Amino acid sequence: MNTDQLRCDIFCAVIDNYGDAGVCWRLARQLALEYGWQVRLWIDDPTPLYRLAPDCAAVPVHICPWPGVWQPTATADVVIEAFACELPAAYVEAMASRPRPPPWINLEYLSAEAWVADCHTLPSPHPRLPLVKHFFFPGFDAATGGLLRERDYDQRRATFDAAAFRAEFKLPGQEPEELMVSLFAYPHNRLPEILAALAASPRPIRLLLPGSDGAARRDGSLSIHPLPFLPQVRYDEILWACDLNFVRGEDSFVRAQWAAKPFVWHIYPQADDAHMVKLDAFLARHPAGGRLQAFWHAWNGHGRPDWPTFEALLPQLLESAQQWEKQLRALPDLATTLVHFCLARLK
Repeated sequence: MNTDQLRCDIFCAVIDNYGDAGVCWRLARQLALEYGWQVRLWIDDPTPLYRLAPDCAAVPVHICPWPGVWQPTATADVVIEAFACELPAAYVEAMASRPRPPPWINLEYLSAEAWVADCHTLPSPHPRLPLVKHFFFPGFDAATGGLLRERDYDQRRATFDAAAFRAEFKLPGQEPEELMVSLFAYPHNRLPEILAALAASPRPIRLLLPGSDGAARRDGSLSIHPLPFLPQVRYDEILWACDLNFVRGEDSFVRAQWAAKPFVWHIYPQADDAHMVKLDAFLARHPAGGRLQAFWHAWNGHGRPDWPTFEALLPQLLESAQQWEKQLRALPDLATTLVHFCLARLK
């Protein structure tokens, strides 16, 4: 088997419009461009994907609408179901009928919880068919699959032109002591408090709102600048341009860590505050977790955000962010660990 031209099917059922589609597209793109795999991305709602990747036709990934009624199709050499979506029964039967069943991966959501390392790559035999599915967890240490990071990331970050970025989006020249902040979050009621605190800040603050409409406006020390919805590949530029980034979900959360800048995470809310356990598990790993906890908890609805105290910590948080990024960069990236895992099962 020519392993550098393996056929791979990735199945994605969109739950969080942009988060799930974004992670799957990022993985599909990396497998195609960096490993030469022939990738089909089956997605039940491709609409958000076309916004995230308007240039998707230029990438050698075949985007396939996932039909409600499955039509017979040839199975791939590697099969990835993202976030525990359920594969079509006919497709699973076809996998079992192959002379050699394909590696079948259940790509899980990212979590820093301790149990993840024990569950990473665990096999799950099919109850009826001669198939074995393996759980594959992204993560923050060598006992997990790592995080998505493209081979050209360092080069793109090193050549980023902050002045050209400001000019493109008609941002004024940087004021003395100005703090540039980006904000990407789920709807919640802490935003008015934060905006009021930013407006009252003794230093000028320029707030970028990715994917929003309207005109720029000013309130006290705060200048607010809506930005158009940018393709996924350009979201990194926003993070690089800013001194502090508010991010949400999984994909922008990971990108903020690679940017090596202070950030605030709005975790996807779950019933019974289950998400707070995941948030605290990450804080326990991060070198600045103790300094981040109060503000992150408040941003996620537990307490009142103390912006002046948090702002005073930003120089220390920058050092910790750089330390954390260096620690993560020493690990293999998610696409690489997944490829090696699958190839070992195809020998």
